[in-house]
Amino acid sequence: MIRSYWISLLNVVCEMAPYLLLGFLIAGLLHVLVPKGFYRKYLSRDNKWAVLWAALLGVPLPLCSCGVIPTAIGLRKENASKGAVASFLIATPQTGIDSILATFSLLGLGFAIVRPVAALITGVCGGLLVNRFAGEEEASSDSSSRCSVESGFWLVRVLRYAFVDLLQDIGGRLVIGLLLAALIQVVVPEGFFLRFGNYPLLQMLVILVVAIPMYICSTGSIPVAAALMMKGLSPGAALVMLMAGPAVNLASILVVRKALGQRFTWIYLGTIVVFSVLFGLLLNAIGLSVPVSVSSACCASSALPSTFKLICAAMLTLLIITALIMKLLDLFRKRKTKAEDPLLNEYVVEGMHCSHCEAAVCRALEDVPGVESASASASRKLLTVRGTASEEVIRAAVEKTGYTFKGKK
Repeated sequence: MIRSYWISLLNVVCEMAPYLLLGFLIAGLLHVLVPKGFYRKYLSRDNKWAVLWAALLGVPLPLCSCGVIPTAIGLRKENASKGAVASFLIATPQTGIDSILATFSLLGLGFAIVRPVAALITGVCGGLLVNRFAGEEEASSDSSSRCSVESGFWLVRVLRYAFVDLLQDIGGRLVIGLLLAALIQVVVPEGFFLRFGNYPLLQMLVILVVAIPMYICSTGSIPVAAALMMKGLSPGAALVMLMAGPAVNLASILVVRKALGQRFTWIYLGTIVVFSVLFGLLLNAIGLSVPVSVSSACCASSALPSTFKLICAAMLTLLIITALIMKLLDLFRKRKTKAEDPLLNEYVVEGMHCSHCEAAVCRALEDVPGVESASASASRKLLTVRGTASEEVIRAAVEKTGYTFKGKK
């Protein structure tokens, strides 16, 4: 069993690695070369076109369900319509350049096309429903803090974002997804989900119950869905996992409810659930078959992948390890600095789950009097602030971004 597990893991990683590396690179190009004000320009119009633009611009972005929230709240503060914010929140985390390519590598062209199309339609419909039923509240007069300008040669910035920042953000969860996929392949009996074969809707409801509360990124969900399909899960139920899993989690639900309101949250959540099931049923009705790449990647086999795929897998593994080590070293440096500096204070902040969340919290403190510098750690739920600002002032700034401030550590 152990040998089968490692062979299955190797095949999954090799199948995804070339597309992941290319996807990360494209994500870095989007991050650096697209003007910072481009997205706000097209989302700040209070009309139906803003809802469409929000979904179109959000689909290729590599933001997770928690990372997209501070971005969406910032857009709301820039007077973006609530419908556009909802469309952006729903469509963006379901997919991205990296996950589209990874989906193609494991699940085939059909899934690679259906997934972003479903995200786009779901986002647009959710935004229109919010405009219709959630109403417009008075926009906050406070603008979100601007991101500091990145410096350095553009290619260096592209590579750093693609293979350091982005991997630090989703690398750990991607590894967990790959490990789970291999484990499912070995542990789950063949045809496990076939017992629900006559009840495809039941399969989807079971997947929803599991997928909605937990956090899983759009890329990390792919190998898990592929492995489950090989165990008898219908393509429609797999699509439900790929849509609902990345789009929402318990933490994001709580933050959205606090920042954007209860009615907004119910429409946001209900749209994701209903449309994921509808697209799942449609996919089953079309009769999309399991592609050969799923079998080759998820089924244990003694045959080794091609040399090119092995090289790509080795590069991806090395990049993930390096990015995570850099993240750990940065945490150690911050702890050492705190011990030597009496002006440093640590506060517990809940609701952060990725580097985008960390950046949002830090940006909120940029213009606060008495704050000289700030850094955040999502994994430790920790905000480190240097300066003379009081705890009450810091609390007010953090809670404006939608996160929960718990006081000093």
